[in-house]
Amino acid sequence: MTMRRVTADERLTTSFPLAAYAFESSPLGAARTEEFRDYLPYQSGNRTLIVEEGGSTLAAASAIPMRQNLRGVVLPMAGVAGVATHPLARRQGHVRTLLHQLLDEMRDEGHPLSALYPFRPSFYARFGYVGLPKPRTVTFNPADLGPLVRAELPGEVTWERIRAGYPAWHAFTELCLHQRHGFAVFPDYRAVGLRDRDEYWLLTARVDGEVTGAVTYRIDDHGGALIGNELLYADPLARALLLQFFARHVDQVERIAVQVPPDELPELWLTDLAVHVEARAARPGSSAPMARLLSLDALSGLPAGPGRVRIELTGDRWLAGSHLLDGTTGSLELVGGAGGSAPTATLTAAGLSALAYGVLDPAELPLRGLGEVPVDAAAELRGIFPRRVPYLFADF
Repeated sequence: MTMRRVTADERLTTSFPLAAYAFESSPLGAARTEEFRDYLPYQSGNRTLIVEEGGSTLAAASAIPMRQNLRGVVLPMAGVAGVATHPLARRQGHVRTLLHQLLDEMRDEGHPLSALYPFRPSFYARFGYVGLPKPRTVTFNPADLGPLVRAELPGEVTWERIRAGYPAWHAFTELCLHQRHGFAVFPDYRAVGLRDRDEYWLLTARVDGEVTGAVTYRIDDHGGALIGNELLYADPLARALLLQFFARHVDQVERIAVQVPPDELPELWLTDLAVHVEARAARPGSSAPMARLLSLDALSGLPAGPGRVRIELTGDRWLAGSHLLDGTTGSLELVGGAGGSAPTATLTAAGLSALAYGVLDPAELPLRGLGEVPVDAAAELRGIFPRRVPYLFADF
């Protein structure tokens, strides 16, 4: 058996068929196989590794060079995708081998973060990944938006196909990237697939000519549903402008469904708005995202609260050693070696990642098997890493 990186065209006969078998209906028809070639431009900068034997591909995994906001700082992030194994070669360690090499290479090339949607969360937990909250789907009747129809709102909306409006959409997602913790975006070569497929309407809210909100959507049928993707907005006015437009579909669709961040409270948008809010995490097929730090470089210089603690990192391929974390200046500093006195916590990579992404309190880590955190160390870590709700916008 050998492991190697494949070229673009080689994906047609190596990684693409394996991923299709793992994540699509099968067997594939001839038309679906022909569509593989259309995907190649949107995979051009991905790193795809395979394990093969005798000319047969046994396993494949890819990394997408993305960017993600970690506590206000935008960093390179390796988005792991297309992890699949031949059905006759499963549970033989091929994916472990691929992920070690893939993450080694992405880390060495300057990606201190990694995120993915797991086929089984417990499998990726062994690689130091920790769960992130899943975006919510909000469903409601457009009739309940009636009060907005008559509201005089400053600003306007623009309605167009995504192909025509893509520059505005792309620019607004870049703005969100720099403002929202956890937000991640694809590289341009991948992101333009949304424009090229041109399968959605684009609605943008504008105030004084500036885009302040946006959502892409489609309508499945008359009397059916208006199905929106991510409802993005900079402020409540932008949200109201978008919902006001949806209200005008009361005689066209029965329901509206949109995706919102995990900390959104749709039940408070309007009085008498009946909403169903759901975040379904299940396997296979509906897992919440996961993420991890690949390098401590991701922490250096992050905005931090007051606190000073030593962490001993254990059991990980990429994060190890003893490090003093100091957030007393408001900017996190890392000091290696044994110098300085401070409370000490022993953390796994997943434990440290959970604190950095803001998804677990230090006191939860021992309960999850992610470290040993004495009370004094927990207080310092709580100061350095206040709880935050990350919103992983990009869907792999």
